[in-house]
Amino acid sequence: MDVIDVNYGTHRGLVRSLLGEAEYISGRLSPFLSMEPSKIRRLVFVCLGNINRSAFAGALAQTLGASSMSIGLNTTTGAPAFERAILTARYFGVDLTSHSATDFRDFTFIEGDILLAMEVRHARELLRRGIPSTSIILLGHWARPHRIHIHDPHMLSKEYFISCFSIIRSAVFRLLADLRND
Repeated sequence: MDVIDVNYGTHRGLVRSLLGEAEYISGRLSPFLSMEPSKIRRLVFVCLGNINRSAFAGALAQTLGASSMSIGLNTTTGAPAFERAILTARYFGVDLTSHSATDFRDFTFIEGDILLAMEVRHARELLRRGIPSTSIILLGHWARPHRIHIHDPHMLSKEYFISCFSIIRSAVFRLLADLRND
């Protein structure tokens, strides 16, 4: 197990993280970095399968008192959380045993939703699917360390699951603090 596998999941995860940070530094991601807290009614966490990252983020936000849900851009509605996600979430005090995935096609956008994407390509896909740009932000912008791209841990090591969920936890905590302080 090397540093890249533990911290980024794979070499592809590292490359996507570096490309995301470069886009962030260049200012190209600025449309996905700001929000109007007074207009937010529900947090909607988004990833691809809604069985790992967004499932954990949504459940964590709910345990912290936020109105939240999670969806996947390409999943099967009703799918359970991945077993490694359930075990890792438990480590963080979050229960995913009753999680049931929701596919984007079964999601209804309502005024006041803010969709929190795990990856730049997810944010762009949400735009393509008709979600207003003012309702899409990149969750990793709130993470410490800063991580615009939160790589998918699916089928990766236990160590990367812990790193990934630590990044998500940091981002959710900071995001909620910002929302409550506004």
